[in-house]
Amino acid sequence: MKFLTKSHLIRVLLFSAITVFSFCKKDNDQATDTSYPQYGTPYASVPETQDVTIYQVNLRAFSNDGNLKGVTARLDSIKALGVNVVYLLPVYPVGVVKSAGGLGSPYSVKDFKAVNAEFGNMDDLRALVDAAHAKGMAVMMDWVANHTSWDNAWINEHKDWYQQDAKGNIVSPSNYTDVAQLNFNNQAMRNAMINAMKYWVFTANIDGYRCDFADNVPMNFWKQAIDALRGITTHKLIMLAEGTRTDHSKAGFNLVYGMSYYSTLQSKVFANSGSVTQLQDVNVTESAALLPGTQLLRYITNHDVYSSDGSPINIYGGKTGSMSAFLVTAYMKGVPMLYTGQEVGTVRDLNIFYRNPVDWGTNADMKAEYKQILNFRKNSDAVKSGQLSQFSSDDVAAFTKYTNTQKVLVLANLRNKAVTYTMPSALMASGWKNAFTNVAVTLNTQVYLQPYQHMVLTR
Repeated sequence: MKFLTKSHLIRVLLFSAITVFSFCKKDNDQATDTSYPQYGTPYASVPETQDVTIYQVNLRAFSNDGNLKGVTARLDSIKALGVNVVYLLPVYPVGVVKSAGGLGSPYSVKDFKAVNAEFGNMDDLRALVDAAHAKGMAVMMDWVANHTSWDNAWINEHKDWYQQDAKGNIVSPSNYTDVAQLNFNNQAMRNAMINAMKYWVFTANIDGYRCDFADNVPMNFWKQAIDALRGITTHKLIMLAEGTRTDHSKAGFNLVYGMSYYSTLQSKVFANSGSVTQLQDVNVTESAALLPGTQLLRYITNHDVYSSDGSPINIYGGKTGSMSAFLVTAYMKGVPMLYTGQEVGTVRDLNIFYRNPVDWGTNADMKAEYKQILNFRKNSDAVKSGQLSQFSSDDVAAFTKYTNTQKVLVLANLRNKAVTYTMPSALMASGWKNAFTNVAVTLNTQVYLQPYQHMVLTR
């Protein structure tokens, strides 16, 4: 989902503050009472937060058939990239009433406890989860807590579960007329929502949720829901907030979107040739808002920004530029996420309202480089959780990540022109080698970098 204006966000935060004291412990306990028979064996190898690498699957674009079976068939390809978490865009039935067009938005949910027949059925989802687990990958589903479709059964059965105007008409969130805004002052609705979230953990054996439009949902609901989900002690769950509010960490999310980093990278550094040092600044600002144990999600594209801004190939200056942008993004801080087709440099229209399958036969060189970048990260404690030191210039992203046993140096020219980078004396020590080839590298005081050239060195 897209995000609201600053004034609307302030109103949302005030709403959260007003409602935070409205729900007693008894109500929270009610949300945790209901359980379902456990399908399968809970996955025992869900990665630690800092070890996560996510692949976002747009079901309508991922395969020719646009369904869950098509994802299952390509899990080996996802795994080979170095990915350990598969995240599925919403799999639920899509509303028809007031549809926004095409096949309808996956974020217009008609039934929170069903699989959209367009994508398959529960058996297909279970088969996907089972196969992913067998290959060493967790599976997350997309959760849409803020609203429902206009033909969701809740509309007729529980009108009071929705926000209404002065005339008693159910209202939509700003800018999204195809969906109806839920009322988080209603505890019965909250309990039903949490019950549905628990349903998929037990019934499909999933490993967590990416929570859509998280900034528009009160913090105390997220806290209530996450506490209830964490109460399922048989499962270790990953919880990802699509939002920027500083209270998401307090609510219990493992991961929070690094949206400011993305906008700085895309619109300031690449689109307007702003100083690369801005990435250092935004990294510090975003990181400061997190509690220990919470990580930033970093990306150069996703289903929202792909639609609004374009493909990585288009917005980062071509293949080499997009790889340079991804390297810096994946290694600087937080955990990386790839979007459907990113690894093969797709430029197709991946509008989530339509089917337009990715051509997986393109740009094998890019796919090979994504594998190098992500698999090195997977095996490097320095990259995943090491100390960060920044040495960027106006044109070059330069930083080290290090532990007691390894130091990794990233140099990336983020300009479509050759530049010369002056090496800091702290980095002039000998012993560097190419992280991907193990070939020794000697660093001179002046390093000449071709347009968008990037390198990873280690010692």
